[in-house]
Amino acid sequence: MTRADTVHLLALGDSLTQGYGLLEDEGFVPQLREWLTERGHDVRIVNGGVSGDTTAGGLSRVEWSLTPEIEGMIVTLGGNDLLRGIDPAVSRANIEGILQVAEAQDVDVLLIGMTAPGNYGADYKADFERIYPELAEGYGTLYLDNFFAGVLQDGEMPADIGNVMQSDGIHPNALGVKQVIEAVGPKVEDLIARIEG
Repeated sequence: MTRADTVHLLALGDSLTQGYGLLEDEGFVPQLREWLTERGHDVRIVNGGVSGDTTAGGLSRVEWSLTPEIEGMIVTLGGNDLLRGIDPAVSRANIEGILQVAEAQDVDVLLIGMTAPGNYGADYKADFERIYPELAEGYGTLYLDNFFAGVLQDGEMPADIGNVMQSDGIHPNALGVKQVIEAVGPKVEDLIARIEG
């Protein structure tokens, strides 16, 4: 691939990807596209975020979402599984199914993990959080441990969470998305490098 070719990516996810509660240009995909463009990347990102989607929803639509021009995929799913208390084994099987489809279609992947709350107990939290690094290693995908890595301070949400999150405490505001991109962006650059390599 020559440097002049546009790289086509799919962002497969839920409301975090879709840009819930934000103006169109404030969401994850538009801000990521702008961040990459500023760094000299010719990239098109398809917003495959569906609010409320679970890992099962992502699996059900990944095949037709990966249109022929898509070369790389950013997968951010699992938040709604957590909200519903879905068995981590079910979430794992769904994410693995998504990675299998990507592998079959020769699409490179950046898998972004989720931190589980403690309200379902320590075992649930551990079982859920190990899904992402284990599957990333097993399928040779790029990996970021937490969608909110760029927002966290010393591994925790900041005390002044209202500066970066919407009033629901779940979705980032425009500034929060900007901070999310600071951590996700370099990993997407690694994904682009892998595609172009």
